[in-house]
Amino acid sequence: MKKALLFLFVLINFLASAQKTENIIIITTDGFRWQEVFKGMDSQIANDKKFNQDDSTYIYKKYGSTDFKERRQKLMPFLWSEIAAKGQIYGNRDLGNKVDVSNPYWFSYPGYSEIFTGNVDIAVNSNDYKPNPNVNVLEFLNQQSKIKGKVAAFGAWDAFDRILNEKRSGFPVISAFDKVGGNKPTEIQKLLNEMRDNSFKPFHEDECLDVFTHYEALNELKTNKPKVLYISYGETDEWAHHGHYRSYLDAANQVDKWIKEIWTFVQNDPQYKNKTTLLITVDHGRGDKVKSEWTSHGDKIAGASQIWFAAIGPEIAPKGEIKTDSQLYQKQFAQTIAKIMGYTFTAEHPVANEVKEVFEK
Repeated sequence: MKKALLFLFVLINFLASAQKTENIIIITTDGFRWQEVFKGMDSQIANDKKFNQDDSTYIYKKYGSTDFKERRQKLMPFLWSEIAAKGQIYGNRDLGNKVDVSNPYWFSYPGYSEIFTGNVDIAVNSNDYKPNPNVNVLEFLNQQSKIKGKVAAFGAWDAFDRILNEKRSGFPVISAFDKVGGNKPTEIQKLLNEMRDNSFKPFHEDECLDVFTHYEALNELKTNKPKVLYISYGETDEWAHHGHYRSYLDAANQVDKWIKEIWTFVQNDPQYKNKTTLLITVDHGRGDKVKSEWTSHGDKIAGASQIWFAAIGPEIAPKGEIKTDSQLYQKQFAQTIAKIMGYTFTAEHPVANEVKEVFEK
């Protein structure tokens, strides 16, 4: 009897710790600052006529409050309700919880390369850099027998074809104005292609509006049911570079709504429900020490290395906002993604260890 009880105890513990995540969705919102994530609207920027687009009344009405918790809730209600209750959120430096990029450049291509390769390649030093020679974790996952052919990436910026090295990686990377559906698009894909191509192009041909990237990715999620999906939104960075604080906040608020839409679908679909993890992060930070530098980033801008991330899913304990004093790095995300899916990411280049705190109960 004792042996039977011991076996049952061991079996229960094994099942409790067994791999539960079968799918993962990675989302980035380019250059969105930790300051707004954890403190909401910045009144100093909102009051500045150089940045508020002559609409501080709107900004305050939609995002304003004397309480920072209410401000951040107004800006990102899904993050601060569902994910804060059932997931984890890292990067509040006011509490000593620090997350930084490891690369020395503090801009997009090196940041995205670091996220997905787990490696800091000093040679990757330009947004115009050639197709990435470093193997990325999405490529690695696509080589696994249970996942092969079920990986897809969608990015508003045209550089993702190079960042993820689409030709070598072997999975589709739909970036900027790439057409969805190939030579045989569905009626929905035809409509998405037509609307995107005939849309207003504030960022020219380099980057499409996030709404098209979102609905292309959502259509992929609903119809082809990938096991690994990456979505990159770009307007938070674009409007910040333009110095348009109202639009920057609106873009972030919209991303939060889209994340809610994705998660709602996931939790109501038999393939994905309770078997999917969502990881959200950014490629770089922005200035804040000199308030006018919120529009900028790069190694000359103080604070632009500072980032944040959040996660929710069956492998993720519901710890909410992490308040412990610690230092984590962007290069740890690639191995974290692999471990969430039950694999160890290996490549010819170095791969940093995962964020172990994510898995601690």
